[in-house]
Amino acid sequence: MALSFSSTAALVTHASGIRAGTQNPQPFKTNNQQQQLPLKKIPGDYGLPLIGPIRDRHDYLYTQGADEYFKSRIQRHQSTVLRLNMPPGPPISSNPNVIALLDGVSFPLLFDTNKVEKKDLFTGTYMPSLALTGGYRVLSYLDPSEPKHGLLKKFLFQILSSRRHVVIEEFRHSFGSMFGDIEKELEKTGKADFGEFNDQAAFGFLSKSLFGTDPESTALGKEGPGLILKWVLFQLGPLISIGLPSFIDDLVLRTIRLPSFLVKSDYQRLYDFFYTAASAALSESEKIGISKEEACHNLLFATCFNSFGGMKIFFPSLVKWISRCGARLHSKLSNEIRTAVKLHDGKVTMRAMEEMPLLKSLVYEAFRMEPPVPMQYGKAKKDIIVESHDNVFKVKKGEMLFGYQPFATKDGRIFDRPEEFIAERFIGVEGERLLKHVIWSNGPESESPRLDNKQCAGKDFVILVSRLLIVELFLRYDSFDIQLETFALGTSVTITSLKKAAAPSLQT
Repeated sequence: MALSFSSTAALVTHASGIRAGTQNPQPFKTNNQQQQLPLKKIPGDYGLPLIGPIRDRHDYLYTQGADEYFKSRIQRHQSTVLRLNMPPGPPISSNPNVIALLDGVSFPLLFDTNKVEKKDLFTGTYMPSLALTGGYRVLSYLDPSEPKHGLLKKFLFQILSSRRHVVIEEFRHSFGSMFGDIEKELEKTGKADFGEFNDQAAFGFLSKSLFGTDPESTALGKEGPGLILKWVLFQLGPLISIGLPSFIDDLVLRTIRLPSFLVKSDYQRLYDFFYTAASAALSESEKIGISKEEACHNLLFATCFNSFGGMKIFFPSLVKWISRCGARLHSKLSNEIRTAVKLHDGKVTMRAMEEMPLLKSLVYEAFRMEPPVPMQYGKAKKDIIVESHDNVFKVKKGEMLFGYQPFATKDGRIFDRPEEFIAERFIGVEGERLLKHVIWSNGPESESPRLDNKQCAGKDFVILVSRLLIVELFLRYDSFDIQLETFALGTSVTITSLKKAAAPSLQT
C-alpha cells in the first residue's frame, strides 16, 4: 500500500536450475568484527559550488545514466561508500551533497530509524510543494518519531485488514477483464500496450478492493490513471528526464518548480472521488484522531502515488522478466500454478499460492533485480559508523545518506551471479536465507512493517497482487511474447502474442 516508486533499469535475465538458489551470502558483521575493519575516510567530493552539482546531474541524467554514474565513481574511488551529488541540485535543491551507500552491507543502515531521520526525505534532497498534497505532509514524508506517523500507518493497516477478504476476487475480476480486452486488441491490431490496459485494471482494482467503488461508475470514469500520471509528474519532474535535449529538459524541470496550480483541478477531481468512495474508511479515521480531510489526502497519496504507481512500474517489469525466461520456465510455472489451483477445488486462494514455490521465488527475484523503489535517503541523527564489506566510515550528525537499491540487491558478495535473473533463486532453505537481502519494501523481506518503522505498510499486499498477476496470466495462457521499450517511469511492454491454455476450466 505504501509502495513508492521511481525508474530503474536492469536488462539481463537468465533461467537456471534450483541449485542457483544455494549461494552462501556474506553475513552482516558483529560489533567485534566491525571494530576489526579498517577505518577509512569517505572518498569522493562534491566539486565546486554550483558547477559540481550541475556536472554530476548532467552525468546522471544525460550522459551516463544512474547505473554507470554510480559504477564509474565506485571504480574511481575504489569504494562502495563515497561522496557525490544527487539530482536535482541547484536552484531547486540547495544542497545535493550525499554520502552514497552502494553495497548490500551499508544500504540497510537506511532502515535504522534510531540512527537516521526520514523527515521530508521521500524524494531525497528535494521536496515537492505541499500544495500537491492538499497542504499536508503525507505519511511518506513523516519520520516515525512524529506522532502522526503511527496514526496514519495504523489507518492504512486498518483499511488493508478490513478489505482483505475481497482482494483476490476483485483482482481476478479486474485483471481477468484486462486480459480479455488485450485479446480483443491483439485480434484487431496484432499488438497491445500492456501498460495502458494495466493502468486501467490497476486503478479499478484498487478502488474496488479497498473502497468497494468502481471508478468507471462515477464522474471520474476512466480518467483516473491519466490524472494521476500528470499529478505525479509535477512531484517527480525535477528528478527525471522526459527525453528533451538536456538544456531544455533542465530549463523546464529544474529551473523552477512546475506550478502546482496547473494540476489543482485534476487533483481536486481525485480528492472528490476518494472522499466519496472511501467515506466509510474516512469516518473510521476520526476515531483514531485524524480528520477526514487529512485522512483523505493520505489515502489518495497511498493509493495513487504509492500503490497504483508501484503497480504501474512493477507489473510491466514482472511481465518482462517472465517473458525473457522463455518457454521452459513458462511450462514449469503453468504446471505449478494449475496443479496447486486444481488441488484447491479450482480456486485461487492464499493457501494455494503458498504451495507454489517457483511463483514465490520468481516474484522475489523480480523485486531483487528491478526494485520499484530504487533510492532511499536518511539524515544522520547523530555521529554514526557506516560499514561496507571492507571498511568502516565515520558519518557526522546531519549528513545526508543515500542508497541506490539495485546495487545493494545485486551485490556480488551476497548473491551468486547477481546480474542474472534466476527464477529459482529463493527456493529451499538456502534460498529463504537470502530473503533478508531482498529489500524493495524499505526493509528486509524477512521482516514486517510496524507502526514504528518505515517499511511499506502494504508489503504483503504488494507481494500478493504480484503473485496474483502471474497466476492469472498462466491460468489463461501457456506462453506469450512481448516487445520492450524504456521510458521515464519504467518499462513499456507491448504484448504481441498470447497462447491460450488448453484447460479453460481453470480460468474461472
